[in-house]
Amino acid sequence: MFDIGWQELFIVAVLAIVVIGPKDLPRAVRTVMRAIRKLRSMAGEFQAGLDEVAREAELDDIRREANKIAHYDVTREIKDNLDPDGEIEKAADLDRDLRDTMTEAKNASAESTRPGADDTVTAAPPPVPKEPVTDAAPPVPPAADTVKG
Repeated sequence: MFDIGWQELFIVAVLAIVVIGPKDLPRAVRTVMRAIRKLRSMAGEFQAGLDEVAREAELDDIRREANKIAHYDVTREIKDNLDPDGEIEKAADLDRDLRDTMTEAKNASAESTRPGADDTVTAAPPPVPKEPVTDAAPPVPPAADTVKG
């Protein structure tokens, strides 16, 4: 641990007996052992705290990466790689504008050449009168030959 050999430990033990005395030595050893245990537990808590901070930092990084991936715009990336100058998009817009203009011109010429396409409103033909409906039954024709008997 501290790279202390048996000889050094023996010297420390002899000095402790001489300085502390044989009567108070067990109490001193217990006190030192408690201090060592307390230091180890504090070191363990400190290490656990550092591990927790590291895990949270990793989780934050993972969350950031997940959000970045979720909001990643693939189509923009493809457009940027295929058309970095925007020339293809400009050409497509020009082509679309040209097609729209041609379609509008065709529609305008088709409407102007259609017969009766002027702005006057023509009246509808008058409705055909219907025969009056009556509730009476149709007349029964008289029978020509009636047999009396």
